[in-house]
Amino acid sequence: MKACVLIEPGRLECRDIEKPMPGAGEALVRVRAALTCGTDLKTFRRGHPMIPLPAVLGHEYSGVIEAVGPGVDGFKPGHAVMGVHSGPCGQCFFCARNQPQLCETIMDSKALGSFAEFMLLPEVVVKNNLFHKPDSVSFEHAALLEPLACAVHGVRSAMNGDGKIPAVHGVRSAMNGVGTTTAVHGVKSARSALEKVLVIGAGPIGLLHLVLLKRMGARVIVSGRGKKRLDAALECGADHVIDAAVSDVRREALALTNERGADAVIECTGRPEVWEESVWLARRGGTVVLFGGCPAGTRVGFDAGRIHYDEITLKGVFHFSPGDVREARDIIIDGGIPFGAFISGEYPLSELSIALERLLRGDGVKFCIKP
Repeated sequence: MKACVLIEPGRLECRDIEKPMPGAGEALVRVRAALTCGTDLKTFRRGHPMIPLPAVLGHEYSGVIEAVGPGVDGFKPGHAVMGVHSGPCGQCFFCARNQPQLCETIMDSKALGSFAEFMLLPEVVVKNNLFHKPDSVSFEHAALLEPLACAVHGVRSAMNGDGKIPAVHGVRSAMNGVGTTTAVHGVKSARSALEKVLVIGAGPIGLLHLVLLKRMGARVIVSGRGKKRLDAALECGADHVIDAAVSDVRREALALTNERGADAVIECTGRPEVWEESVWLARRGGTVVLFGGCPAGTRVGFDAGRIHYDEITLKGVFHFSPGDVREARDIIIDGGIPFGAFISGEYPLSELSIALERLLRGDGVKFCIKP
C-alpha cells in the first residue's frame, strides 16, 4: 500500500509498505479522508517522543472497513466509519473511577498512520470509539471527530463536568422550554457558569472550543495571531477577536469583560508564558482550563495571592473519554459545525509535505489528505 513516511524531521517520503492485516478484535480501514493536526506538525518539525521514526503520521480519519479480525461485531467490510485513535482499557484504576481519559494504557495501543491508503485500528478503538458514518456526513467532515472530542472534553472541564454540550436542536428546544432534561440542564448550567469566555489561541482546537461555546449561548472572545485564523474565528461566531501580535491582550480582555475578567479562560497555545498570563484574565472565582500542553519538564509560575484569594481554579485537561467522543459524533451528525472554517484545502497523499509546509507558515487551519 502507499503511505507517506516521516523518515526524520522535515523529510517525508511516499513509499510502498506492507498492508497490515487485522488480528482478533481489530479492523482495517481504507482511509477516505485524513486531516492534519498540531501533533503532526510538531512531529514533522522536530520529532515526537512518543512517535519513533520512521513512522506514518496521521490520526484524524474516516473511511470504509476493508477487513475485520475475529471477534469484531457490528462492523463489516464496506461499512463507512468515523473514529478516533485511542480507547481506554475499561479495567484499570482510572477507568474504574470514571476517568477513562487517564487510562493507564490509553497511549499503548494507538491508531496512527492515517496518511496512508489503509489504517489498522486496535481492539480498544473498535470496541469503544469507532462508529458508523451516516450518508448525511461527508468523509471530510467525519474526520473532525477526534479533535472535536478533545474540545468537548475541554468545554466540559470548564463547566466543571456539569451538563451536556447540546446539539443545535437541543439548544432550540431548551430555548422554547421543551426538549430533553439533559439538554436543558446543559444549557442552563452553561449560561449561568460560562456567560463570557476567553479562548486563547485561534488554531483548530481554539476554534473548535469557540464553536462549542457558541452553541451553548456564551459570549466568546478569541485571542490569537494571524489574520486568516482570526477571520476564521469570526466566521465561527466569535463576539470579539484580539490580535495578540499587536494588542495588549490583558487590557483588551478586561475591557471587554467590565474589568472583571472572563468566567472561564481556555488556553490552547501550550506556551508557558501564556499559561502564566491566563490567571490574570479570569474573573474572581473563575476557571482557567490549561488545554494547550507544554513540553514535559516545563516549569511555570503563578501568583499565589491571585490563585488563593481570588479563588481561581486551574484545570489541566488532556485527551477525551468515550462519552466525549459520542457527544462529538452527535454534534457532527447534527450539522452545526461550520466545516468550511476548518478545512482549508485538499491534497493527495503525495503532497502531504506541501500541506504541512503551508501550516508551518500559518497558511490555513487544517488540510484534508485524500489517500
